[in-house]
Amino acid sequence: MRSTGERTWSVGEVAERFGLGSHVLRYWEDEGLLRPARDASGRRRYGRDDVVRVAVVVRSKDAGMSLEQIRVMLDGEARNRHEILEAHVAELERRMAEMERSREMTLHALRCRSHDIATCPRFRAHVDDVVVQMTAAPA
Repeated sequence: MRSTGERTWSVGEVAERFGLGSHVLRYWEDEGLLRPARDASGRRRYGRDDVVRVAVVVRSKDAGMSLEQIRVMLDGEARNRHEILEAHVAELERRMAEMERSREMTLHALRCRSHDIATCPRFRAHVDDVVVQMTAAPA
């Protein structure tokens, strides 16, 4: 149990705060991502450090990380930690570039006066990379 005076929360309170089901927190615990203390009755009690870990898992999942990647990230002793994190950063950069292309395409569609947006040459330029990739691939 945590030192006296430290605020703790039940699994239900933490789950509600993060908009998760209690079963998700229990699963993450089974997966080794969380290690909440137990009270005298065996109920999980989450302290501030546990809540921070939940926040890290939630934000990392939102960023597209798998539970295995998150487990490695949280394990300062993991041998391949840097490689996994570098690969995730590269994936984030790829996704951000894709989102920026999508944003530019959408902004053009908002401004374009063409009745059929797919026939607008400037709009089509936003998808040329995909079209070229598709038409260049062997059947």
